[in-house]
Amino acid sequence: MGVGRFVYTPILPLMHAQAGLSAGAGANLATANYAGYLVGALAGTLAPALVRSRAVLRGSLLLLTATIAAMPLAHSTAVWAGLRLLAGAASALVFVVAVASLLHHLRDHPAHLPGWAFGGVGAGIALSGLLVLALRSMADWRAAWWAAAALTGMLAAASWRLRPEDAPAAAGSGSRPEARTHRWFGALFLSYFLEGVGYIVAGTFLVAAIGQGSPGRLGSGAWVLVGLAAVPSSALWARLGRRWSRPGLLLTALTIQAAGIALPALTGSTAAALASAVLFGATFLGVSTLALATGAHLRFPRSVALLTAGYSVGQILGPLVVAPLLRHGYQQALLLAALVVLAAALAAAVLRIGFPHHMGGDHTVRVRQRQPAEATRP
Repeated sequence: MGVGRFVYTPILPLMHAQAGLSAGAGANLATANYAGYLVGALAGTLAPALVRSRAVLRGSLLLLTATIAAMPLAHSTAVWAGLRLLAGAASALVFVVAVASLLHHLRDHPAHLPGWAFGGVGAGIALSGLLVLALRSMADWRAAWWAAAALTGMLAAASWRLRPEDAPAAAGSGSRPEARTHRWFGALFLSYFLEGVGYIVAGTFLVAAIGQGSPGRLGSGAWVLVGLAAVPSSALWARLGRRWSRPGLLLTALTIQAAGIALPALTGSTAAALASAVLFGATFLGVSTLALATGAHLRFPRSVALLTAGYSVGQILGPLVVAPLLRHGYQQALLLAALVVLAAALAAAVLRIGFPHHMGGDHTVRVRQRQPAEATRP
């Protein structure tokens, strides 16, 4: 999923230079992918049986691979948009099936273990960046897409036997949220929605922005750093969430991310580009981990579904909002994205004030009871 969804970012500069793709059209292709992701996420939410289906997982893996392989066969923005739409839907279904599986089968394991599984997205990003970095001097944009399809196919084969979650037992009556929970969930929802708007601008245009004022290889190299920094990030933020307030950590992660997004717009130095990549990669998966865990802590009904939907809508809006700014390069778009992420941090700050930490106390007790045993593990 990390390759299939995010390889577009390092290939985008090649398509600008070699396929005649304009900056506005590039933003539209990104929007199509994010719209497909929303469709896939909603399908998994509205039809829970899809999340428990091995056939859906395997079909989505095949569809994701096929849409990547078909990209170089066309030279039409409309066809490319359709393919990216399908790729978005397939990657969302792969993600929700995989996440549901790991959360179900690892529910009695330490919280950082599922975090390492989330790091697979970062590993896919790093691999896609390395792939394009290796090919850009010897092949064109078509070869990059075909190589990405081959890599996706190999990873799909490796994950072919993943076992989806089991059918749920009869659910008991859940407790209704306290009235004040709605207030805190509203702040969380706003923060996560704004994160979707802001982070996706960097997730789409960071390589192109760095490549504009730097040697071409630096942009792809920075994307590799994004992926490498993302691999351990969810696990590390999950560990920190056991000892510090999740809203406080969310505020910290969003502030760090805003700084990372703004850096390439403020200076074109190599050090700024590399620091931006590390800060962005170290936070964007961590923010998702913290936000979804906070929603679960609040015991708000269907919190994961609602947060994911808001995040997905934000991803669709992000490229559309900055598209008019792309005529002048990527600096203004990145600065606007950084401001939006700062607004998300402000919403997290509101969430942190008076946050009901007493809720979810049973989980806290279980975590504390496990700590001595975990401390002896390597």
